[in-house]
Amino acid sequence: MADRLTQLQDALDNQLTMMYAALNYIQAHHPYGDIPGQASQAPAFAPITPPSDAAPHPPANGSLTNGSTIRPQPNGTAQPSQPPADDAPSDPHRTIPPDRPAVFHSALRELAQGLVLQEQQIEYLVNSLPGLGNSEESQVRRMRELEAELREVEAERAKAEEEKEKMVDMLGALIGKVNRVP
Repeated sequence: MADRLTQLQDALDNQLTMMYAALNYIQAHHPYGDIPGQASQAPAFAPITPPSDAAPHPPANGSLTNGSTIRPQPNGTAQPSQPPADDAPSDPHRTIPPDRPAVFHSALRELAQGLVLQEQQIEYLVNSLPGLGNSEESQVRRMRELEAELREVEAERAKAEEEKEKMVDMLGALIGKVNRVP
């Protein structure tokens, strides 16, 4: 039963992690809505261009053309000490551009399916726990049967322990006699 409880706890932890990740994704990637009759309030983001292998290397003295400097990082790379002002998004709480609506809704569907599957796993584990289909009287009766069986097994164990002690004493006596023979 403890194994089922551990599995249930792990499944609940996974469910909470998935919920947090889904909320975090929604917060970070949601597209801005348009309100009819009002100008768009969505911040303008600079287009993201993938880095190319032909990117110019920074100057050897560590200064850039915009006046910022290059700082070496612990992993061996270099990073500007201050980002250029025109690359920063206008929304201070959002650092990445929103996903396109089709991509966002597809990701929401996948997140929802993952959450539903995890919930079904939790439900299966809960239903497989012992005692859910039994009445209280039958559970008490089963516990009494198990207690009686435990007493019998404990009596057998005590009897076997006594026999073991007798055998150890007899073996010790035999070993003592063997050492005294000239």
